[in-house]
Amino acid sequence: MIVGGCDPHRQDLSTMTMLKDNHIWACNNNIATAVSAAKAAGGFAIKVEVECQSLDEAQQAVDAGADVVMLDNFTPGDMKKAARSLKEKYGGGPRGPLVEVSGGLTEDNVSDYVSDDVDVISSSSIHQGTKHVDFSLKIVPKGQEVKDSQGESTAT
Repeated sequence: MIVGGCDPHRQDLSTMTMLKDNHIWACNNNIATAVSAAKAAGGFAIKVEVECQSLDEAQQAVDAGADVVMLDNFTPGDMKKAARSLKEKYGGGPRGPLVEVSGGLTEDNVSDYVSDDVDVISSSSIHQGTKHVDFSLKIVPKGQEVKDSQGESTAT
């Protein structure tokens, strides 16, 4: 993905904490408890993002200290209203949360989600359902026969 010009959501699981619905559920459906636990575990240097299904959840996340709110699976109209509301209430730039939109975005509909109140647009459509090349490296002693994934033999 990086070679193709995309920005990764995060480099690995240690570079940002993303709280999804199952994490919130594990904290008795309390977003503030989940954010607090994530901040305590990650320390001051790790951002916390919360996947939100409604404006109310997004506001709870920001009030609890989330750095990023992901408006997930919103319609374009509802997303724009929610993003505008968040920016008006909490501000933008370094003082307010980053607002990310995700869920169902494709090359065909991404323009519907563009808004001055949105900081990050993410889509998994660029890698879901695409074919991949299986690269593998097998170290085999010289002279030993090796079979590839199609069962064909090659000598080393």
